[in-house]
Amino acid sequence: MVMRKRFKSAGVLAVGALLLGVSACSQGSTTKTPEAGGASSGPANIKIAYQQWGPGTVMKNFLAGAKSEYEAANPGSKVEIVPIVASENDYYTKLQLMMRSANTAPDIVYEDTFLINSDITAGYLKPLDDYIKDWSDWSQFQDTAKGAAKGQDGKTYGVPDGTDTRALWYNKQIFAKAGLPADWQPKTWDDVLTAARAIKQKVPGVIPLNVYSGKPMGEASAMQGLEMLLYGTKDTLYNFDQQKWVVGSQGFKDSLNFVKTIFTEGIAPQPKQSLDPNWGNKVGSDLLPNGKLAIALDGSWLYNNWQKTGAKPWPQWSEVLGQTAMPTQDGSGKGKVSLSGGWTWAIPAKSKSPDAAWNFIKTLQTQKNATKYATDGAQIAVRKDVAADEGYKTSAKSTQFFTDLVAVTVYRPALPEYPKVSNEIITAMEAVMTGQSSPDEAAKNYDEAVESIVGKDKTTNQSQGQ
Repeated sequence: MVMRKRFKSAGVLAVGALLLGVSACSQGSTTKTPEAGGASSGPANIKIAYQQWGPGTVMKNFLAGAKSEYEAANPGSKVEIVPIVASENDYYTKLQLMMRSANTAPDIVYEDTFLINSDITAGYLKPLDDYIKDWSDWSQFQDTAKGAAKGQDGKTYGVPDGTDTRALWYNKQIFAKAGLPADWQPKTWDDVLTAARAIKQKVPGVIPLNVYSGKPMGEASAMQGLEMLLYGTKDTLYNFDQQKWVVGSQGFKDSLNFVKTIFTEGIAPQPKQSLDPNWGNKVGSDLLPNGKLAIALDGSWLYNNWQKTGAKPWPQWSEVLGQTAMPTQDGSGKGKVSLSGGWTWAIPAKSKSPDAAWNFIKTLQTQKNATKYATDGAQIAVRKDVAADEGYKTSAKSTQFFTDLVAVTVYRPALPEYPKVSNEIITAMEAVMTGQSSPDEAAKNYDEAVESIVGKDKTTNQSQGQ
């Protein structure tokens, strides 16, 4: 799951080559379905685009299975799976370039929920309400998941396949060497820093604490990094009562000060490591399983690296690693923090075979297939029938812990302006982590950038209460 230098066209040559390859493939005819109110006009060829980055193959294998199932049930139809091999930032850029033209638009795209409103505004996505109204499975989806797939116009633009929460993963073996408890439950930011400092002193050669930061990690930096800190203060990104973006907040400065502290004291990775676009993959497939990292502020899905089908099978992970909630700044409020996101299957507005695409989405989201993906992909289920499945509930020791965090979780303001605001968050983080700006300077620059993006009349210095 994870979040972006989205508005810059990085890797234009690579994108151009990708678009040429996509446009060279025929779309085929459209299949009318009962949901669309028409009769069948024959088989259709459809394309499904998703992000493939790093060594993991869970999504690749899942889509291959669904393709076989769909083609067997729809003789003559062909499903072309189009992996976009790119880091998260570049994936969004490439996907948007593809969706701009009917010649290159896929029929189904894997869409991050935080982008739905900005992509609706750009005219990239097709509303799915006419399909969903006659789909009995829709009643199985939790209301919060449905809400994450809605646009500001009240229409639904995607079918969620899972959600996630975030917390602290920690290595009990490293903790034992540092004299720290196996049942670690920090209550404040200072408790987290104290543990990281002890590890640096007593267990040399190990990275004490990883908090994603900087532009290459994109939304992982904004969401899993600064926002996991910010929402532990008394401040927020957006005031929903006033419908204004928050600027001038002490919580934002304090969050940047936390970033400064861990990098200045050397209890975080080296800045050049954090600025590696592959850093997120390295955390899951190398640093944690090989005992090179003690504490990781990361997502519920992380263990999919260590399953039999993962990039780094590691049967012992559930015994070696513990999980604990990220505390609030001073232990106040709810005492713990989590942020949630999620992905959806969406149909581009310029798809040539939207009805066939909908039929394939229904194949992806049968109870059986949804359960398989939630289990193999280490997702928090968004369907009630999947959440109740015994195989899913017992698939990993961490499942219940991360599911319980849903009770305190926060969702990003998934507004059209958010991707641009997110980019300014990671710009501020990078300036602080590399020593180019003080936290106060970076916060001031962030405030000015947000005012420029949304307009000064759409900003406030008052956060909503937690």
